[in-house]
Amino acid sequence: MKAHKSDVLIVGGGFMGAASAFFLRQRGRSVTLLERDQIGQYASGVNFGNVRRQGRALCQLDLANRSWALWKRLPALIGEDLEFLPSGHMRVCYDEAHIDELRAYAAAPEARALDLEVITGKALHQRFSFLGPEVKAGSYAPHDGHANPRLAAPAFARAAVRAGARVEERTEVRDVQKIGGEFHVTTVDGQVFIAEQLLITAGAWGSKLSEQFGEPVPLETHGPQMAVTEPVPYALPTVIGVFTKIPEEVIYFRQIARGNIVIGGGYRSRPDMLTRRVQVEPRSTLNQIEQMQRLLPGAANLNIIRVWSGIESYTPDSLPVISASSKVDGLFYAFGFCGHGFQLGPGVGEVMAEWMSTGQTSTHVAPFDVRRFAPPAALQQGEPMVLKTGSNAR
Repeated sequence: MKAHKSDVLIVGGGFMGAASAFFLRQRGRSVTLLERDQIGQYASGVNFGNVRRQGRALCQLDLANRSWALWKRLPALIGEDLEFLPSGHMRVCYDEAHIDELRAYAAAPEARALDLEVITGKALHQRFSFLGPEVKAGSYAPHDGHANPRLAAPAFARAAVRAGARVEERTEVRDVQKIGGEFHVTTVDGQVFIAEQLLITAGAWGSKLSEQFGEPVPLETHGPQMAVTEPVPYALPTVIGVFTKIPEEVIYFRQIARGNIVIGGGYRSRPDMLTRRVQVEPRSTLNQIEQMQRLLPGAANLNIIRVWSGIESYTPDSLPVISASSKVDGLFYAFGFCGHGFQLGPGVGEVMAEWMSTGQTSTHVAPFDVRRFAPPAALQQGEPMVLKTGSNAR
């Protein structure tokens, strides 16, 4: 069978992989994207849809700001509408002791571009009268907002294809060999793909690939818990999330233009990584209903019409892996986004395209280096390297 050659091969067709493929084509690189199932099927398509910068680790804000600039250019950038609405985002708290933390975050130099405003007491409830009486304060980010996660990765993938990329769904990688200066990738159905550079954007399966190159990442997998209500008149443009140290109090909601209120947060479930399935936890749905009554009393009598989950991966320090390999020339990683990668998607794609095309990036990504996990002894560069992925790789 004839091998397919390109400059860059991407394994994993979530938001990060699709955006990287698009921006690589903008730089004139030939690119092939392989996805074992469907584009955006896992974390990228089932998340809450927050396009927020506030609340992120301060070291992420340079990347988040770059991504936000790209979100503002939609849909002109890719020719499709992702329903991005910069309607504002607010973190609220029930505990007055947390107000100082909200203020400290807002005052940090890294957060300057967010234009955060901390509002307390009577002023908060006059401005956001729908909030429950237990809410003590809120940090308001006027430029953040939300979008439709089901649309994002497929739209970027289609834009990449229109720009000349090759995107292969239902294509499972069987093994990878690094021979000389090229990666040779063989799929389960016998296709062979060859490229000078390899980008692993395989989400919760990322470490199954990176560990074969001597760079394991200690990922935990969880299933986010999501629900949506029946439609009601549109009145809640601002995305609201609770800032708390109590896990069951973590809840967030947004209302879409059709009137439904999307709810996330609370208890998470454990995915089955072999079957690639995850269940909704009934206790999480019940907890969401209870917490919504505290946060948004007016929603107490609304009906939940659908619930769902997905598969997300989490690192011990809650920071992603965005890195060149320290072991293998031409190998790059972008995975492990800890349940808050959606807003970063366009920025990660542009950063990876810049990095892989020029050898460097202007965005601060040093805290996300794969080497922080102190992997075992390095594999020797330059010798043939075989990666066996079997049924656990995407």
